[in-house]
Amino acid sequence: MAQGSLNYFIVAMKPERIYQDLKELAEKLGVTVSEQNLRKTGIKVKSGLCKVKGKKLFIMDKHISFHEKNEILSSCLSKFHYEDIFMVPALRKYLDKHTKLRDKVEPVGQCTS
Repeated sequence: MAQGSLNYFIVAMKPERIYQDLKELAEKLGVTVSEQNLRKTGIKVKSGLCKVKGKKLFIMDKHISFHEKNEILSSCLSKFHYEDIFMVPALRKYLDKHTKLRDKVEPVGQCTS
């Protein structure tokens, strides 16, 4: 597939579809994504990866936009070894973009793989 047509698929993919594909990839990587109402906690909490009883759990704020969910989840998943996992080429390109961005800037939050 040509570079230009791959960029078209990334732009043409709906944010909801990208999010669903990212959640499926997370499951393949052994990470459970759980959407929670973080506003009810009474303390300032952000979406992120944690370990509960030895299992990786990504807690996602269900009130943020799909665009934000995609940015947060892809930033975290880009730190995992996903090269051998099958996914649509547009999603791989989306993740690779986040890997390159991550390598250029110092991360604000923590995501351990």
